[in-house]
Amino acid sequence: MAQITATPSPPTVRTTGRTIARWLVSFAGFPLGGGAAWLLTGPVDSPGSALAGGLITGLVLGVVQAWAMRADRRLSAAWTVATAVGLSIGLATGAALVGYSTGLGDLAIQGAVSGTAVGIAQAVVLRSRLGLIVLAWPAYLALAWTIGWIVSTPIGINVAEQFTVFGASGAMTVALLTAVLPLLLRSRSAENQRSSR
Repeated sequence: MAQITATPSPPTVRTTGRTIARWLVSFAGFPLGGGAAWLLTGPVDSPGSALAGGLITGLVLGVVQAWAMRADRRLSAAWTVATAVGLSIGLATGAALVGYSTGLGDLAIQGAVSGTAVGIAQAVVLRSRLGLIVLAWPAYLALAWTIGWIVSTPIGINVAEQFTVFGASGAMTVALLTAVLPLLLRSRSAENQRSSR
């Protein structure tokens, strides 16, 4: 008698929707992290405040995003550290590059540099799970973070206060743009489960 083996069904619209919805909640990590950094380290107006503010913001953002990805303990820790270190270095570099100015063009450059640094750090963590596709992540995140500042700046956020990251509108935009990440991770995880059977 032939043995029938059940194969996992492809992701449904419902599970895809839940994955995206959970990731979209991670937008809160930006204002929460930025607010905590501003309270603890003040405005981004020096190398020290940029490094410390980026580290605090990145820690909060990393924790929230790891939760949104349903990451296991090992991935959560690595993701959080990578996001914090990446944002600390990226913000310090980007803010110094524009002389701590807060014009729209300056913040777009700062966002591109910060996004690139975070993307590089996160790509190191994602490499074993996603393969070579992660080489595109730093450039994609640079673009997303640039758009985050461009969206936030004209709608009234007081950028002169020199925050570490963009406001809620920019955060939601970046969350939407990066929702592809948890979908890729879930898809690759399902492929690995099928190939190991």
